[in-house]
Amino acid sequence: MTAPCTRRVATARRLGCIAFAWGTLASMATASGLDQLHAFLEGTQSAQGSFRQVVVNKDKRTTQTTAGTFAFQRPGKFRWTYDKPFDQVIVGDGDKVWVYDRDLNQVIVRKLDAALGATPAALLAGDNALEKNFTLVAGGEGDGLQYVDATPKSAESQFTRIRLGFTDNLPRRMQLTDAFGQTTELTFGDMQRNPKLPLETFQFTPPKGADVVGQ
Repeated sequence: MTAPCTRRVATARRLGCIAFAWGTLASMATASGLDQLHAFLEGTQSAQGSFRQVVVNKDKRTTQTTAGTFAFQRPGKFRWTYDKPFDQVIVGDGDKVWVYDRDLNQVIVRKLDAALGATPAALLAGDNALEKNFTLVAGGEGDGLQYVDATPKSAESQFTRIRLGFTDNLPRRMQLTDAFGQTTELTFGDMQRNPKLPLETFQFTPPKGADVVGQ
């Protein structure tokens, strides 16, 4: 009787270990949006990838669809390039933000502090822009993503709500709703975590002949 009893105990232990391991994996797989946001902020100093941006008005009609590439390096450095349908580059060099419209040959420049939190690029590149300027809560699961809902602490914020969706501790979707009921949704792809990015990625010199506004 001893051997069967021993086998039953061993089997129970194995089952217990399997259950524990499965539970651990399940909890890791379903880490909340807040947990994944914190892991992203703590473990990602730079990133690059592509994005698709869709703007929908309050009547749920799509008014604009654009696409491009992005790169950022904390703190406060980013490059956001729109390739379609118009050619525009937004560069944050850690001190200023440069917005260059090639079609208009115009450059708008602002202090980084004034622009921080006003663009998706600045939100991703800031060390604590979200936690400093927004109240964050777990937003549940949807479409295979774990979400964070952010509401502004200041009534002067241009956004009334931001919703961030994560998988594998990386942002995959960002939804920004403004005071006019317009929603901008960005879907991120081909994201690389902590690549070595050339210094010139975050440098910008206005082209000769360009109209520079705000400098």
